[in-house]
Amino acid sequence: MPVMNLLVAFNGSDASVAALRYAASLAKQRGAHVTAILAHTAHEVIDRRSRWIPEEARALLEAANSEILAEVTRRFEELRPSLGLGDALDIREETGRVDTLLSEGARYYDMLIVGARTESDDAHVTHHPDRIALQSGRPVIVVPAGYDAGARHSHAALAWDGGRAAARALSDSLRLLETEGRVSVLTVGKRTSWPITDLMTHLNRHGVEAVHENFPTTHPVAQTLLSYCERHDPSLLVLGAYEHSKFREDFLGGVTAEVLEKIKIPVLLSH
Repeated sequence: MPVMNLLVAFNGSDASVAALRYAASLAKQRGAHVTAILAHTAHEVIDRRSRWIPEEARALLEAANSEILAEVTRRFEELRPSLGLGDALDIREETGRVDTLLSEGARYYDMLIVGARTESDDAHVTHHPDRIALQSGRPVIVVPAGYDAGARHSHAALAWDGGRAAARALSDSLRLLETEGRVSVLTVGKRTSWPITDLMTHLNRHGVEAVHENFPTTHPVAQTLLSYCERHDPSLLVLGAYEHSKFREDFLGGVTAEVLEKIKIPVLLSH
């Protein structure tokens, strides 16, 4: 089934601009439609409805909220002509818990594309791509700030340990991998006992030329993946998110979090 309907989280950050350009590039290749969503909270530290808050203070809060949203919308409209999508691009605004809005909205699209989170993002519109991937049931592509969607790449990379999350990520990414035509299957140390040759055959039958690169158990998984992507510059890293638990990943500084923090290419997350 082709990729035809893309959702992009747009909050005006440099990373969300890169995500929008990436989505536009995918859409033009496939004749797809792109919907940008400006998801935001009410951004109220105090309850504006409380009677003890002066009218002037309530007005200032409302003005600050409106100014942030207006600036994000302005940036989107400035970008629109350069994206070249015409009527195949629209934008919508939703108010609520940002991660929840994006997780629920993603279920009505083929995939969600988001910019990598940075500490400088305004709390009013910030999102957490790893949490969204955990909750949405849809593939989430995370695009770092400054990524050039038009750059040439020779292949994609798939992180594989034979687990459930890796299998889901493979299934969710297969349409993109078929387009790339080549993929490097990256394994680090221990994986399931099922023969890796079956995976290579599966990819081959989908018209994907696959090579297997195995790294020793002594190599930290996140650093191995990051180092590989730095050296070979694939177009996409496909990664199963949180094979264990989100709590354990956060507590131990897990693979997903470290990769998202440091990687310079898009990452497709599935859970």
